[in-house]
Amino acid sequence: MLLQRFLIRLLTMLVTLFGVAVVVFVVIRVAPGDPIAMMLPPGATDADIARLRALYGLDKTIVQQFFIWLSGVVRGDFGTSISLRQDVLSLVLNRLPATLELATFALLMAVAIGGTAAILGARERGTAVEAGIDIASGTALAIPDFLWGLVLILLFGVLMPVFDISGRVSPQLDLPFVTQFYLVESILRLRFDLTWDLLKHMLMPAVALALPLAAIITQLLKQSLKEVLDLDYVVLARVKGFSETQVILREALKNAALPTLTLVGVQFTFLIGGTVIVERLFSYEGLGNMAIDAVINRDLPLIQGIVLVFALLFVLINLAVDMMYALLNPRLRHG
Repeated sequence: MLLQRFLIRLLTMLVTLFGVAVVVFVVIRVAPGDPIAMMLPPGATDADIARLRALYGLDKTIVQQFFIWLSGVVRGDFGTSISLRQDVLSLVLNRLPATLELATFALLMAVAIGGTAAILGARERGTAVEAGIDIASGTALAIPDFLWGLVLILLFGVLMPVFDISGRVSPQLDLPFVTQFYLVESILRLRFDLTWDLLKHMLMPAVALALPLAAIITQLLKQSLKEVLDLDYVVLARVKGFSETQVILREALKNAALPTLTLVGVQFTFLIGGTVIVERLFSYEGLGNMAIDAVINRDLPLIQGIVLVFALLFVLINLAVDMMYALLNPRLRHG
């Protein structure tokens, strides 16, 4: 059952990626603007334009261009960036770790905030505490992540300059990194001075991304807990003398967390997508920031590579969530 489910999801993933590749390839080519014209000086001749168009394969039909590009992608060749003159795959893989670290940090923060608020709200259900949590989560959900970013910049970057509001790491620091996973590597190397600096730069964009997701987690997990707390086995645990906190943590949470786990996995993909604007706000050197530069410069190969990598991340995360849900749900595991 699980193997069949996995194979079906894998086939769906491949079809989805192909569809994304077709859509993004066609859309960015029918959009107005000529990337070749943006590269050349005003005095460039028609021969110069034709030569560059031939170099990047833009002199062929859209269908020919697509299958040439797709055959390269299958071989691991995403083409060459028009604006940066570098290999697209290398550029994307160089920026991807920064985005993954930011998104993972934001996810952990959202789970910690949302889980704590949900448990507290379920424990204090029917009181002013629960009402306050509902109001706070509603407010956090109503404000989009980029607007939270602007608010945080104004509060803690301008009015009270406590945190860094630009970049990924202070430029004056010596960076002995081998990989682009700066945060992970700084911890493994016991360079906690670099870890602290990275966290200071990452904190505000991560909070901006985490708050809306934390609100969703709070609302869903609290509702699930309230439903589970009325079941017979939970009432029996109270009869045995367990405190309300013990009942929630030891008996109710493991059953109430399953739908929330699924939601967190799905929302994580949207959180990664949200990094595009938030990274731009904080000049964070991630894949989202590069995506905006690529769009501004009409860098077609780079846009295609970034979108395809984002799509691959989305389908892989959804596949992992689906498989995890099937493993944790006995009805699907033994069905």
